[in-house]
Amino acid sequence: FLIVIFVFGVMKSSDVYENALARAREHPSVQQTLGTPIEDGLIVSGSINVSGSSGDADIAIPISGPRGEATLYAVAHRSAGQWTYAHLVVEIDRTGKLIDLLESP
Repeated sequence: FLIVIFVFGVMKSSDVYENALARAREHPSVQQTLGTPIEDGLIVSGSINVSGSSGDADIAIPISGPRGEATLYAVAHRSAGQWTYAHLVVEIDRTGKLIDLLESP
């Protein structure tokens, strides 16, 4: 049990997790659909692999607001210490609607 808690803690403290979550919280369409504040859930799935200044991430983050729940999907590659997102999408649970966070709001 403690190992699982530790792994979730490491994932949640990663740059890619924090940046993806911040982008979802700031996106007007996500705010309008879920309401504010937008909170992250306890159980993160996927993987983050970092080796020095390079790495890859493919994670799913449950998020929710007063008006509903969703899942934030982030797929990213890290090179020279910087994360670049290939996909950053919020899927609204109730409707299946996708909000692409990489497109302009």
